[in-house]
Amino acid sequence: MLDKVYADCRAKMAKTIEVLEAEFARIRTARANPAILDGVKVEYYGTPTPLRQVANVSVPEPRQIVVQPWDRSILPEVEKALLKTELGLTPKVEANLIRIPIPALTEERRRELVKLCAKLTEDSRVAVRNLRRDANEAIKRLEKDKKITEDDSKTGTKKVQEMTDEYVKKLDELLRRKEAEVLEK
Repeated sequence: MLDKVYADCRAKMAKTIEVLEAEFARIRTARANPAILDGVKVEYYGTPTPLRQVANVSVPEPRQIVVQPWDRSILPEVEKALLKTELGLTPKVEANLIRIPIPALTEERRRELVKLCAKLTEDSRVAVRNLRRDANEAIKRLEKDKKITEDDSKTGTKKVQEMTDEYVKKLDELLRRKEAEVLEK
């Protein structure tokens, strides 16, 4: 019974790590990364459609992203969607593609991005701690229902705390790597 609590807790904590990694991928650094366009939706025949479903996104150079729509008629819609994003990027339309130069980040912008990364990491830490609380409540319920002993309950709570510490450490490591990436010139 405790194994199920551990497995559920571990799976949810791993999902928290995945979510933070996805959020970090969308944060712009000095290098071009097609993942920063993952949240862009293009109006395609009246339906908001993810950019990657209507265009090829590539990085031919370290400071440039190229978006090539499969249907040339939606080029203006893609440009409009890119201009609407809050990434601070200016797309340049060419014959049948859009080039997006990635300008160097200012020191002020780098600090803002580091603060954003820290906030996202703290939110993830809170989520992990909430998962710890839920797991500990499940263990207490099992003890109350006489399905496990008091010793098993204490051991289970300790193991959940160790799991929490492990995942918080992983979150901190992700933050450290992302901060280094953002501050890199």
